[in-house]
Amino acid sequence: MPPAIPAQQGGTRHLTGLVRFNAAPPASAEELLLACCGSRRWAERVAAHRPYPTLDALLAAADEAGYDLSGPDLGEALARETAALPHPDAPPAARTALGAALAAYEARFGHAFVISLDGVPAGERLDRVLAGIRSRLGNEREEERVVAAEELRRLARTRLTRALAGP
Repeated sequence: MPPAIPAQQGGTRHLTGLVRFNAAPPASAEELLLACCGSRRWAERVAAHRPYPTLDALLAAADEAGYDLSGPDLGEALARETAALPHPDAPPAARTALGAALAAYEARFGHAFVISLDGVPAGERLDRVLAGIRSRLGNEREEERVVAAEELRRLARTRLTRALAGP
């Protein structure tokens, strides 16, 4: 007897990854997407184009929707972001430096600092964040919104890939 396909073994709880995402009710798919990028319009747009044949097709659609974020959509997504805190084992001076840099960034631009650290070794992340904040504090407001939008798009790709890789 051939092995049963996942749907024959009890419904969507056995489906994983992209198959589960494609089969999810629209509200569930949008909820997962909102955890990846906080723009409701982005989540609705990506969810509306299901089913996706491959993860690459989904990521391409997410990218396209990310490139098309309007000013208010980007503002909504950035408002839902929170700055990453340093590892609790980080030296107190590093935590203080990061806190001051994040406060300066948020005071200047009015939203949390976002940066994709995909592929950056754990031991280098704090330095990368501090360097990123320092370099981006010199940006003009509109220039920084472009940089933040690109970082948010990269974060959404990473988050979406991880969300679909999970159980």
